[in-house]
Parts: sequence; structure tokens; C-alpha cells
Amino acid sequence: MAKFTDIIGQEQIREHLQTALRQHKISHAYVISGERNSGKEFIARTFAMALQCEKGGDEPCQECHSCRQALSMNHPDIIRLVHEKPNTISVEDIRLKINNDIAIRPYQGPYKIYIIAEGEKMTVQAQNALLKTLEEPPEYAVILILTDSAESLLSTVLSRCVRLDMKPVPDALVKKYLMETLHVPDYKAEVCTAFARGNVGRAKLLASSEEFDRVKEEAVTLLKYIHEMELSEIVAAIKKITEYQLDVTDYLDILSIWYRDVLMFKAMNDANHLIFRGEIQYIKKVADRSSYEGIETILEALEKAKSRLNANVSFDLTMQLLLLTIQEN
Repeated sequence: MAKFTDIIGQEQIREHLQTALRQHKISHAYVISGERNSGKEFIARTFAMALQCEKGGDEPCQECHSCRQALSMNHPDIIRLVHEKPNTISVEDIRLKINNDIAIRPYQGPYKIYIIAEGEKMTVQAQNALLKTLEEPPEYAVILILTDSAESLLSTVLSRCVRLDMKPVPDALVKKYLMETLHVPDYKAEVCTAFARGNVGRAKLLASSEEFDRVKEEAVTLLKYIHEMELSEIVAAIKKITEYQLDVTDYLDILSIWYRDVLMFKAMNDANHLIFRGEIQYIKKVADRSSYEGIETILEALEKAKSRLNANVSFDLTMQLLLLTIQEN
């Protein structure tokens, strides 16, 4: 199913698109910007399906021939850009799959819709090629650019698109969705919500990941005993991290939330609002031993580690520096 009513916490985007459908005022190009797994694809798919729906309402009916084709991803007039290179959308991709195709009228629907996922991967040349189409699109064309970072797009491209930025979803809504829709137990829902930071898709992935539970337990065990570990044991722990299927950012987030709990407990001496309240005896021990400055130093080091890894600095070196900083504070 793909319905606007299933979009959680993005009322502004949902209202904008449904109003456009009701008033028949469809723009030729949209940029939907939001974190990875935040639901951009779902919104684009729902909007495309509603545009092609034979009943023509502000919600896809799910039942007509067009909706059934869209649900099975077989609609001839909803085209997803597939690019040859995994990390780049090239000028050839845009020319062949959009510019050279867009002049052909829709096969059956009222619109011809192009969905460009990972729009941030378009090269400057690719964006300039797309710009020519954005400047003079056929009346039936709708281009949906999905991106993790709207800032990676040229200002000339952005100026010709309606920009829809996804907002972090309130924690209460994320937790409610996990518990009521996915039947995730209370404590686990709370932990996944904390890690998701307003990203429903990420919360859903974490809630269904058996490895996330295992990595969380191992990360917490490391933090409990890191002050007693030798350098060789720290090196072994770093090697273990590379074996996880989980994104290393998720691992670093586990460490960050632990130390935010330590900081909160040190300041308030209250376990009720902690994410890791089941580990209160260890949280208390670290809070008693550490200074406020030491905890802040660790939290800053965790953010610095994320930046270094994003900049392709050596994983082993970055993690070794981080864990030694944690051990020293």
C-alpha cells in the first residue's frame, strides 16, 4: 500500500502535495530532501501513484489498473532513473534516460513521471543537462529529485523546482508507530526512537535488526570495562567493529547516547529519563568518576570521529584515537 495517510510526521509535505492534486496545480519538478531512510521514496511513490490514479483524487485509490501497476512498480509512465555507476549519476544517465525520453508522450497515464533517487550523486554536468529539460519541460512531465542533501544541487536546478524538506519526526510519534504498527516492546521502541533522531525509516530498520541488539550489547560492554583495558584489547575491539553489518555511525551513536545518559544522570541524579536506565549502576559509576569537562570532551570526540570517517580518514586510526580519548576521560 502507498497512501498519504501512512506518511508519519510530514504534514507540511503531505498537505502541499494533496492540495496540488486537489487543485490540479502540479509543478513540473520537485526536490524532496531528507536523511537516508527518512521516507523520501515512499512520498515520491505515493505522489506518482496519485498523479496516475484513474479516479483522480488526492489519495491513490489502490484499486484501479494504474494504481495496481504502480504498486507492482510496473507503470510505464513512472520511470525510476537507474544509473550505471554506484556512486555517480552521469551526464549520459540524464541524457539517455530523461532528456532523450521525455519528448515521447505518456503511454497511458496523464503524466510522465521521472523519479531520480540519490540526486546528490548527479555530477555538475549531469545537473546542467537536466537543467535544459527543467527549463522547457513538456506539459505532462513531472520530475521528482530525491536527495539526502539539497545543498549538493546547483542553485539553478533548485530554483526551477518546488523544494520540500523533510523534518525530524517527534519522538513520541516515532515510538507510537513502532509500538502500535510494528508491535515493538516499550523499552526497545524507546531505544530505537532515541537512535533514530526523528527518522521513522531508521527507527523501523533498527527495530527489525537483530544485529542492532547484539552490537548495542557489545558496545555497552566495551564502555563498562574500557578503563581497565590494555591497548591490545582496544585494538581487538576495533577489529570487532569492522565485522558488524551495521553502519559505523550507528555504533558511534550508541556510544554518544550512553555518554549523554551519563551527563544527564550527573546533572540530575535521576534515572527515569535515561535511555540506558537498565544499566544505571554503571552509568552512576561513570558519572561519579568523570568530570563534566571529561564527558563533554568524549561527546566532542565522538562527533569528530564521525566527521573524520565521512572524510575517509583511516577507520582504525580514527577509532583508536576515539577509544583512547574515552579511556583518558
